[in-house]
Amino acid sequence: MYVIVRALGYFVQFLELMIFIRIIMSWVRVNPYSSFYSFVFKVTEPILGPFREGMNRLINTGSIDFSPIVALLAIRFVYNMLVGILLRIGF
Repeated sequence: MYVIVRALGYFVQFLELMIFIRIIMSWVRVNPYSSFYSFVFKVTEPILGPFREGMNRLINTGSIDFSPIVALLAIRFVYNMLVGILLRIGF
């Protein structure tokens, strides 16, 4: 069962890395039609999109997008909660 916790950790690290890459790609000029950009966008947009919409409804942040920060915190919170639950039930 340790494998499940470990795999979950790798998955979370992969998501965090993709979000960081997307943040960096938003700062530099990147070809939006490249396969790498498309891959990063497809992986991160289902996570960042709902956070972006929620933040736009709650607070007006102007042109600054804080959704990656909120998404990273939420991913880490859910990961820690899941690992805590798995460890309590005997993993």
